[in-house]
Amino acid sequence: MSAPPLTHLSYHILLALADRPRHGYGIIKEIEAKTSGAMSPSTGALYLAVQRMEEEGLIEEPARRPAAEDDDARRKYYRLTTKGREVAAAETERLAELLGVAVAKRLIPGSALRAAAAGGRHE
Repeated sequence: MSAPPLTHLSYHILLALADRPRHGYGIIKEIEAKTSGAMSPSTGALYLAVQRMEEEGLIEEPARRPAAEDDDARRKYYRLTTKGREVAAAETERLAELLGVAVAKRLIPGSALRAAAAGGRHE
């Protein structure tokens, strides 16, 4: 699937929803955790992006609310659509190709790429 590159925030939202539905605050907390605090979107920025992504068919509200012990009926949950998963996969492939070029040009060590693939951060 060929699509224009995603914004950083849109890509992080798709990543946050890749494993399970989340509400807005949960998305923000997941982004903060996975970026070690380097990215902390404001609620305003998050909800503008979420609204646009819903309109584009990348995310949607699940038909049933996920079971959660800290559930609040006011929270709106989101999940990836099939299109959203395809766009996230395409963006991931695009970024992986760029990282491959950077490794080949010795801009980053291959160990950093391997660490990223394993889900860790290379310090």
